[in-house]
Amino acid sequence: MTQLEDIYHTYFKDVFLYVYSLSGDKNIAEDITSETFMKALSSLDSFKGDSDIRVWLCQIAKNSYYSHLRKKKSFVDLDSVQEPASGDDVEQEIATSEASVKIHEVIQHLKEPYKKVFSLRVFGELSFKQIGKLYAKSDNWACVTYHRAREKIKARLGDYR
Repeated sequence: MTQLEDIYHTYFKDVFLYVYSLSGDKNIAEDITSETFMKALSSLDSFKGDSDIRVWLCQIAKNSYYSHLRKKKSFVDLDSVQEPASGDDVEQEIATSEASVKIHEVIQHLKEPYKKVFSLRVFGELSFKQIGKLYAKSDNWACVTYHRAREKIKARLGDYR
C-alpha cells in the first residue's frame, strides 16, 4: 500500500464527516473530500509535519469547501432545515447514523466558531491542542468553545422535544 493510500484509508472518514458537518450535504461532502485528497496528493511533499496530518487535511477540506461556496455562490438556507427532537447525550447520539443526521441539522444552526470547533472535536476527533493550533488560540480556548457549543446544542435539542 502506498503512503497516499494509507493516508486515504486512515483519514477519509474524518475528512468526510468534517466536510459534511460544514455543508450538511452528503454529495458535496463526497466531492470536497475527493478534491481534498487530490490536493493533498499534489502537495504531499510540501507537508512539513508541523501539525497532525488530520489537521492539515481538514484545513485543505475547509479551504476547498469555501472555494466551492464562492464558485457556486449558493449557501444553504438554514431556515428551511427542520430541527428534530433528540436526547441529551450528544456524543452517544452521534454514534448512530440516524441521530447523526439530526445532530448535523442542529449543528448547522450554530454560529462560528462553535460550529467548526464542535465539528473538529467530535467528527474530526482532534484534540483541543490541535483545534487551538488551527485557530491560533490556546487549547483552553478550544475546550471552552467546544463546551459552550455542546451546551448550545443541548439547549436547542431541548427546545424541540
